[in-house]
Amino acid sequence: MRKFSIDELPQLINVLKGEMSLVGPRPLPVYETEAFTSDAHRRRLSVLPGVTGYWQIAGRSNIREFEKLVELDMKYIDNWSLWLDIKLLLKTVPAVLFARGAK
Repeated sequence: MRKFSIDELPQLINVLKGEMSLVGPRPLPVYETEAFTSDAHRRRLSVLPGVTGYWQIAGRSNIREFEKLVELDMKYIDNWSLWLDIKLLLKTVPAVLFARGAK
């Protein structure tokens, strides 16, 4: 179930409700966001969290350092465009189908 991200399907309900976007920074638990101290960490909260993003296509579970996750999120926020969202959505399909970086 986790290997092919089937457990993430319920997040599509959150997308339909407008609480999440298809593409954006990965959502984090509230206790982690309350502990943010740097501006970069807080900037992650300036956009809706997404079901997929750079993290998803860059290795998912293989990325263990929080700062690398933040770096990928800042790359997304700083370069956002509709075309970028489309590219990330298209790159997500093979990442999920071939379970790249999934555990």
